[in-house]
Amino acid sequence: MEQFADQIKIIAKRIEKIKGNISTEESTKTSLILPFFQALGYDIFDPSEFTPEFIADVGIKKGEKVDYAIMNDGQPVILIEAKSVAEKLSKHDSQLFRYFGTTAAKFAILTNGLIYRFYTDLEEQNKMDSAPFFEINLEDLKEPHIVELAKFRKDSFDLEKIFTTASDLKYLNKVKSFLYEQWENPTEDFIKYIVGAIYDGMKTKNTLEKFEPIIKKSFSQFINEQVNEKLSKALKSTTATDQASQEAAVTALPDHSPIDTPTEPLIITTEDEIQGYTVVKVIASEVIDADRVFYRDNQSYFNVLLDDNIRKWIVRLELDRAKKTISFNDEDKAKVQIEKVTDVLKYRDRILNVIQKFEG
Repeated sequence: MEQFADQIKIIAKRIEKIKGNISTEESTKTSLILPFFQALGYDIFDPSEFTPEFIADVGIKKGEKVDYAIMNDGQPVILIEAKSVAEKLSKHDSQLFRYFGTTAAKFAILTNGLIYRFYTDLEEQNKMDSAPFFEINLEDLKEPHIVELAKFRKDSFDLEKIFTTASDLKYLNKVKSFLYEQWENPTEDFIKYIVGAIYDGMKTKNTLEKFEPIIKKSFSQFINEQVNEKLSKALKSTTATDQASQEAAVTALPDHSPIDTPTEPLIITTEDEIQGYTVVKVIASEVIDADRVFYRDNQSYFNVLLDDNIRKWIVRLELDRAKKTISFNDEDKAKVQIEKVTDVLKYRDRILNVIQKFEG
C-alpha cells in the first residue's frame, strides 16, 4: 500500500510541472492517464489486459470506440473515456453512457488526467448512473481517496466487493457534500426544516432570515464543540495513563533503593506537549488503534511515535520556544512553524500520510 500511495503522489506532483505543456487529448493520455493506470498495476502495453480503442457497438452504429477498456478473461470490466487536460469534465459523458449499456463492464471512468470519476449502475441495472460514486482529484489529493483508489489495483480488484461498497461510498459522499453546503450557505428549505423543529411561532420570511445566521453559527459551534470534546477526552485519558505509569514506577522501587541525584536538567513534559500529542493521537485514530500512539520527551524536542518505536516517529514538536514548530517524518522532513498547539489539526492529511507510510 505504501509503495502504491507513493506512486500516486509522484504522479500528482508531476502534474504540477508538466500540465502547462499538455494541450491535446493524445498528450494527456500519454503523459498523465497511462502512467496512472500503470501505477494501478495494469500492463498498459498488453492489449489483452488494457485495450486501447475498444470497440463498443451501439445499436445500428458499428465501430463505436471507447478510449480504453480494462479486460478480464476476454471481457471488459472497466471502460475508460479520456479527455484533454485542458477540458473540463461534464456532469456525465454521453459517449461513456452509451458504451456502458452495450458491454459487460460494470465500471466506467471519465478522466482528463487530473480528475478521475468512477461510475457504475447502482440506480438501474446495465445503465450507467448520471453521478459518479467516487471521484479523485490528483491536484487535491487526500489520504482517504488513495485508500479507495487502491481497491481498483489489479492485484486487489474484486468486482463484487467494490460494487457492494460503491453504494455506501456514493451516498456517504453525497451526505457530506450536502452538509458542507448547508454549513456554508444553508438553503431556504433547510432553514425551514430547522426552524420548524425548534420554533413554534409563525415561519414568516423575516423569521427565516433572522434564523439563517443563527443556524450557520450553530453549525460552526457544534463542529468545534465535537472536536474539542474528543480532544478533551483523549487528553484526560492520556494524563491519567501517564500518572498511573509514574505511580507504578515509584511503587516498584524497593525501599532500600538509592535514588540518584540527576546530573543533567530534568526533562519536564509540558501541558502544551501533552495537548499536541493528544491532537496527533486523535488524528491517528481515524486509521489505526489510538493505543499504538506514544510519546517520548527529551531536551530538544517532543516525539510522537507509532508503536513506541523511535524509528517510527510521526511528528516532532518544539513547543517550549517563542516559535513553535512541528516536523513531519515524511519524504521532505519539513519543519513548519505554528502559532498555537491546535494548529496541528491543520496538518491532518500530512500526519495520516506519515502513518500510512509505516502501515504499508
